[in-house]
This record gives sequence, structure tokens and C-alpha cells, in this order.
Amino acid sequence: MDVKNITIIGSGYVGTTAAAIFSNCGFNVVALDINEARVASIKSGKAPFFEAGLDALIAKAIKQNTLKATSSYEEAIPTANFIFSCVGTPDNPDGSSNLEYVYAAATEASKYLEKGAIFIQKSTVPVGTGIEVTKLIKQNTKDFSYVSNPEFLREGTAIADTLLFDRVVAGSNNADAVEQVLGLHRKVEEYAHTIVDLSKISIDKAAIDAKSGKYIPTSLSSAELIKVTANAFLALKISFANSIAKLSDQVGADINEVMDGVGHDRRIGRAFLNAGRGYGGGCFPKDVSGLIASAVEHGVDMPIMTAATDVNESMPGYIVNKVKERVGSLHGKKVAILGLAFKAGTSDARKSPAVTIANYFASEGAVVTATDPQAIEEAREELHSSISINPNLQDTLQEQDIIVIATDWPEYQKIEFGTATVVDCMNSYQMTSNYIGVGK
Repeated sequence: MDVKNITIIGSGYVGTTAAAIFSNCGFNVVALDINEARVASIKSGKAPFFEAGLDALIAKAIKQNTLKATSSYEEAIPTANFIFSCVGTPDNPDGSSNLEYVYAAATEASKYLEKGAIFIQKSTVPVGTGIEVTKLIKQNTKDFSYVSNPEFLREGTAIADTLLFDRVVAGSNNADAVEQVLGLHRKVEEYAHTIVDLSKISIDKAAIDAKSGKYIPTSLSSAELIKVTANAFLALKISFANSIAKLSDQVGADINEVMDGVGHDRRIGRAFLNAGRGYGGGCFPKDVSGLIASAVEHGVDMPIMTAATDVNESMPGYIVNKVKERVGSLHGKKVAILGLAFKAGTSDARKSPAVTIANYFASEGAVVTATDPQAIEEAREELHSSISINPNLQDTLQEQDIIVIATDWPEYQKIEFGTATVVDCMNSYQMTSNYIGVGK
């Protein structure tokens, strides 16, 4: 493939990872973001957030001059053959998707589109968004194509997921544009297999080797619906496991044993059946609520997904109530919260159950100290004002009555807990005394 010019609008997890990968496998890439701090970070060779391995890829691309960063649409768009929109789609108070940034990016980009350019929506959006974005772009230019190309990366494993994807979905009413977008990802796959030792990456080898169905061309609406449906189903599995965990607590079963047995059924699988504090982050909560809102808009009820949300939101309170049943009043108890990120391997604390749990303990009058190796700054504004923050793990552990493993960072596996009550919100430990798990 000839060298192509790619502009990526939005330097969050999706956009920055895509920019780093594409710029290292034969493309000239411009990272475009109106946030000057993010632009400055990328120019300096660093991601605007923590994701293991990403800084090295960015620094390499900056050095070889295949990656640039700017806040100017006029500078970034006119030379681009492909424009990826990776801007944020936060949820509105009613749970629907806020498309303000999606529409703003498309409108501004349309003023400078190169003739024949392909505008690619990578952000997760409700079905029907592509039709509206196309209308906006056509107000300024007619000679372009629109493709929905949803991302499936996971924070904490973003590089591996982008390099060694299990599928690429591209949907449009223009078959040639779809093939060109799939071609970009074929180039990424070629690059990945020249640099990656597959045995060292935790990815399903069968999925990597399976070529059939890996590249999936679809209609525009199908592509938009695939991403939110996939996330909603995974969220449903988590809530299902947590529902069974509550039953396990009542009957004396071990949820890990239960789900290990269930997960050996190949029709079901073990993934996303881990009980614990529930899901969080920037994808599952808003994708589930967005799917529900989209269904309501089209006259369809989704009671299953509503129930999944209810179960998920109940888990932090359920865990704190288990602690109260064991130790009594939490007022004045010294509590250490280990982990604030919504999952290990990322600095993202958006809608983190760990933060919710910390706030629950504080509201009960506990003396709470919280720590996290990466997410302190992102979590700070969401924490109860009474909570102390200490970046030093060993200091945080001193003289605590209760130690709460709220995010399963690997470094927490080496802790000596002493006589403190251990609350394992992730079911990641095997302990018999002074231990409280979820469904164990």
C-alpha cells in the first residue's frame, strides 16, 4: 500500500492508541485535538494518560516524523486521505449519548476535507448517527465517503488489542470505502506480526489465527449497532455473575467455583463471569445506558439491560453492607482503599466502582485513606472531601482496621495484611481468616 495520510480527531484512549499504531506501520498521521495540553503531551512523546507501552510508540513515531500533533483543523484535515473521528461520547443525565463532540468535529472537519476523503467514525455512537453526520458534512462538501469503524480495544491492553484484533468491522453504503478502511487494518496486522511475539501477549491465539470473519464489512447501521451490542452483552455477563454471587453468599457456595464450572461450557465461556464490584469506566456504563435510550427512542423495551444496570449499581453498596455485617459500625474505623482506577492497567477512574466504594465508607463515618499507582489525579475530584489520598502504598497500609482491595493491581498481590480485615472486591485472593469476598 502506498503511504497514506491519516488524521485522527480526538486524543483520548482510542484516538491516541490508533495514532501511535498507524504512525508506526507506514502511515503519516496527524493527531488533532482542541485540548492544547493533550497536543503538547503527544508532541513531547507521551500519551495524555497512562497505558503501558504507549509512550514508547509515540516517542518513536515523533522521532521518525510520522506522527505530528496539532489543535488546528485547517492544518490537519486538508492533506488527509482518511479522517478518524475518535472524540468523546459521554452520556447525558438521562442515559442517552451526548453527540455534541461528534457533530462538532464532523462539521469543522467538513470545511477542509480533501476531495475523495473518507470520514471514519470510530467513537461509539448510537445507531443512526452516521446518517446525521453525513448530512452535516454534505453541507460543506459532497465528494467524500462515510464509514463506521467501531473500536474494540480494552484499556490496559489497548496496544495488544489494536495490533492483534479479533475482528475489524466497517460499515457504509460505499463498498470501496469499506474495503479501503479494512485495508488500513490489514496493514496494521502485517506490521504486528513482524514485531510481536504472540506467545507473550495474553490474547486468544485461536482468534488471532482465525482469518474467517476477521474482517467484517456491513451496512452502516449494523456497524453502529455491533459495538454497543457487544459491550452490552459483556456487561450483562458481569451483572449475571454478580447476581449469582449474591445467591452464593446466602447458600454458602463459592462464586469462583460456580463460574469455573459454568464457564467450561463452550457455549457460555468463562470470560466476563468474574463476580465483584461491578463494571465501570468510559465504555460499559454509557454504552449500556445509550443502548437502552436508543431502544426507547425506537419504541423498544430492554428490561434485561435495565436489570443489568440495576445489579451493577447495587454492587458497591452490597460490598459495604457485607463489611458492616461482619465488623459492625464503620464509624471511626480506619479503612485503606487500594485502587481507584476502574480496572488495573489504566489511569481511568471514570464511573469507577472503586471510587464509589471509597465514598460509601466515608459516608458511613470511616476514616478513609485511598491510594492507586496511576489513577489518583483522575479520581481526586470524585472522592468524598473527607478521604485522604496517599500515593505511597506502604504508608497507606499502616495501622488500618480494614483494607479494601478495590482494584486488582498486580502489586497488591504481595501485601502482608497483618490483623486487618481484608475486603476483596475483585475476588483475587485466596484467604480464610479476616477475609470478605463477593460470593465467597
